[in-house]
Amino acid sequence: MSPVLTPEGAAAPVQHPDRLPEAARDRVPTDVVDRMVESGAYKAHRTSGKVFVQAVLGSFVFGAVVMLAGTVITQTGVPVLGAFVFPIAFVVVILLGLELVTSSMGLVPLAWWRKRATGRDTLRTILVAVGGHVVGCGLFAFAFWATASDMGHSYDTPLIHWIIELAEHKTLGYQALGTGTGLALVFLRAVLCNWLVSLGAVMGMTTRSTGARIAAIWMPIFLFFALGWEHSVVNLFVIPSAMLVGAPITFGDWWLTNEIPVLVGNVVGALVFTAMGLWVSQRGTLPWKQGDGLSDGVQ
Repeated sequence: MSPVLTPEGAAAPVQHPDRLPEAARDRVPTDVVDRMVESGAYKAHRTSGKVFVQAVLGSFVFGAVVMLAGTVITQTGVPVLGAFVFPIAFVVVILLGLELVTSSMGLVPLAWWRKRATGRDTLRTILVAVGGHVVGCGLFAFAFWATASDMGHSYDTPLIHWIIELAEHKTLGYQALGTGTGLALVFLRAVLCNWLVSLGAVMGMTTRSTGARIAAIWMPIFLFFALGWEHSVVNLFVIPSAMLVGAPITFGDWWLTNEIPVLVGNVVGALVFTAMGLWVSQRGTLPWKQGDGLSDGVQ
């Protein structure tokens, strides 16, 4: 088992947080931020191969549930119902221990700040996870093309029209606002999105009950999707899927107008509002301030 640095410099084994002894079913907020550190340390010390495979599999789940949400929206004409089913993706990923880089963005850096992981492992984990999502979402985009278009025989379906319209809004819609305004808006929506998405991962740490975890995770994920904010992993599936079925979107439109600013905004949202924000609000110190007498383990 890989060692992890403690504030005292000693080596300690890295275990999955769910395997740690639990004295109580539910946790108070200070316990939760301690467990965020434990979870981040575990994530940072996975091998690159494990991170990559978990990210690919997590991408498949998100792609399938985006298709479900689109189907619900097109069949009912009620977008909020799509938002209601979308948290299924996050629940499956969390309960099965798969990778979603946007939640790791709020956990792994906190472990680094608390000296439970290194900066190198933090960067490696996030970059490998992004690479796994690029591959996984790309593969599932082809699955979308094959199933939604009957292997290229029919592009006149409600789901295809929906995903094209959504992808155009996420790229050409921002371009129409002008470079400065468009980038500022997509960045802001990405920051707000990953504040909620990373909170979803944290909410799942508040209880040991599977049913309660699902309910806790559901709330912030439903909120971000209903508000139409920008999530980098969702966009890694939606935009190339739309391109495969005929959306007039170029590679540059995708990455320069959306994917790159969304990734940066997602990092900021998780780092500032979730990792640092929750630590400061519950512990009263900056998370990188050592020697403060605070526990770095789950209580």
